[in-house]
Amino acid sequence: MRDFVVPESAAGQRIDLFLTGACDGFSRSQIRQAVQANQASVDGRVIRPSFKIRSGQQIRFELPEPFSDDVVPENIPLDVLYEDDGFVVINKPPGMVVHPARGNWKGTLTSALAYRFQSLSDVGGPTRPGIVHRLDRDTSGVIVVAKTNAMHMALAAQWHDREVQKEYFAITVGSIDRDRDVIDLPIGRHPYQRDKMAIRENHMTSKPASTFFEVQERIGRFTLVNVHPKTGRTHQIRVHMAQVNSPVLCDRLYGGHALASESWLHGKGSLEGSPIVLGRQALHAHRLTLQHPQSGDMMTFEAPIPEDLQRTIQVIRDAQANR
Repeated sequence: MRDFVVPESAAGQRIDLFLTGACDGFSRSQIRQAVQANQASVDGRVIRPSFKIRSGQQIRFELPEPFSDDVVPENIPLDVLYEDDGFVVINKPPGMVVHPARGNWKGTLTSALAYRFQSLSDVGGPTRPGIVHRLDRDTSGVIVVAKTNAMHMALAAQWHDREVQKEYFAITVGSIDRDRDVIDLPIGRHPYQRDKMAIRENHMTSKPASTFFEVQERIGRFTLVNVHPKTGRTHQIRVHMAQVNSPVLCDRLYGGHALASESWLHGKGSLEGSPIVLGRQALHAHRLTLQHPQSGDMMTFEAPIPEDLQRTIQVIRDAQANR
């Protein structure tokens, strides 16, 4: 961990540029990815790589770790929803990265799996043992992991053929004007922000994307939504919900904010000192239905709505009741 006080000469500079110059041995790309992974704070507040610093501000920065292709087993508890000889279903907690990547070498799901299980499929390569599909770091819920290569290939075929039924739960900001709808809009790389996706027509990176959503409940300026993605594009639900002016709560990339304080949820602005109720995107992989490749049985796995989202909903309900 490194601490800095911003000198007058650096005032107005982007924080990723400042840290690149202040930390020897790291590229700007490594620094930017570390900042995106919430490893930098300014005066105690997590910021984006484009944040412009001011003289006198205090920066705390966790240096990036060197790259390694090896998955190091770690004794991390796992919430196992189902297990047999061919695959295992995990309820992934929010904040856990699925597989190692720059800025996130430790505490990953693959490290926990490597410690817990004797063997996993290697179809996805050495850094992704058993990983059939993935969830974003801050998305919680159901994820399927293959133990054998044959099971991995059979399960992956169901994802490829869009035979897997996926249901997500989300809290969004904004009252959606229809009870249910299908969003059919292509998704591709954002034109200038490499960590984002965007709605892009007729672009070389664009792929068709389809999302069905159904409103569960409207509570003031928030909406509880069940979302069924038909395709599996990167950030698909987050991009599509933002496109209908109802971004996922606490979605830093597509909603413009990463934290929700109690006062903000009550509609009183971001009052200093108000306790933080939610610090990750309010998106949860709630249910997943697939056909067991060996028995042929249809199986549904469900991860209960996590405590942090339940607490957030209660704060929103209390705020609405007191209006």
